[in-house]
Amino acid sequence: MNSDDNLSEKPASSGQSDPQKGGQVKKVLIVDDDYEIIDSVRYAIEGEGYEVIVARDGNQGLALAEREDPDLMILDMMMPKRSGFLVLEKLRRTRDEPMPVIMITGNEGSRHKAYAELLGVSDYIRKPFPMNRLIAAVNKLIG
Repeated sequence: MNSDDNLSEKPASSGQSDPQKGGQVKKVLIVDDDYEIIDSVRYAIEGEGYEVIVARDGNQGLALAEREDPDLMILDMMMPKRSGFLVLEKLRRTRDEPMPVIMITGNEGSRHKAYAELLGVSDYIRKPFPMNRLIAAVNKLIG
């Protein structure tokens, strides 16, 4: 058997999972106040085939989470109006089924990470981060 025979056994893939749920594209809500982070994360996530919704502060993030019912939230810890922790606390109190949340932060403190994990974050990523690290986390959680 030559190496070309193996090619027909698996469909061609770019390493991406199929971001479909019942025929619908899965939604990712990005909640961050940093325009550069939003733009780069949006570009990478849309490149994986997901729909992206953006909130620029915690209050807007909660409103969009309720209205849009995303499959995943990427949440910054430090934001105006309502911090990522307050968003997480409110989500955990008000949602019947927990939504996967990836928290991204520039904070180095281990106490913050421990509290985020206590609140049920699915992943905790420190800024700056390689984009493939975030994409791998997204695909693992909802891909």
